[in-house]
Amino acid sequence: MAIIVSHKKDKKTVFLLGLSSDIGRELAIRYARNGFFVIGTCRDTKQICRFNDIDGIYPIPCDLSNEQSIMSSIETYSSLNKPWDIFISSIGTMNPIGKFMDISFSDWEQSIGINALKQLSFLHALYPYRMKDSMSHAAFFAGGGTNNPFTNYSAYCVSKIFLIKMCELLDDEIPDMNPFIIGPGFVRTKIHDETLSQIHAAGANYEKTQMFLHSDEPGTTHDEIYDCINWCIKQGKPVVGGRNISLVHDPWRENRGEILKSQLITDIDKYKLRRSGNTD
Repeated sequence: MAIIVSHKKDKKTVFLLGLSSDIGRELAIRYARNGFFVIGTCRDTKQICRFNDIDGIYPIPCDLSNEQSIMSSIETYSSLNKPWDIFISSIGTMNPIGKFMDISFSDWEQSIGINALKQLSFLHALYPYRMKDSMSHAAFFAGGGTNNPFTNYSAYCVSKIFLIKMCELLDDEIPDMNPFIIGPGFVRTKIHDETLSQIHAAGANYEKTQMFLHSDEPGTTHDEIYDCINWCIKQGKPVVGGRNISLVHDPWRENRGEILKSQLITDIDKYKLRRSGNTD
């Protein structure tokens, strides 16, 4: 299934925070191929060079650990005069991995910043530059442990819960924005290297990750992530605004999507942090 969001004669703009991440790069390529103008952040010039030969993608250097770099990237974006229609955040880290009392609190706090606060800070700064007089869309990624313990990954887990609740709050507060968050499941990306490099601290998740990466199971594909985001955009704010959609478990695909749409309209709490009907 390839869901393509319809757009006007003028190209719509996608802003990708984390353009150079595995998921970010694959999404950028798919949106550019389907007629969107893609702008996104890359940590360094080496990563920017990976996009030199791809039409429709404009990378901006940005180090999210540096406030001056963030403000500089925002200024660069504003100078392009390309109001964004879709904001997608694809950055994240599982570090620090280990029991809360055994790891550095400074590292734990920094992880919360990257996995939640910096993403929201960037959206906050970008909001004035959205396409006015139309609905904008903001997509985030959830992760493991939001509905059960994710042992030794507390910073990562808490950050995702933070984003889930913020999507609900943003949906409530901002009439012209459709914020939602997607749980993509297991995706073959380099984030798993963080787990594999810490065999003892990762605990049971080390073996689980090893088994996945060495199996024939493809996991969630980038096409599926692209389709799920576009399904959420197509449904719009009345259906998915503030929701936490599980790409793997929720019935959004094909004909079942119409049934889910009806359920979401009827139950305003479904697939939110309160998770009314979450096991359906």
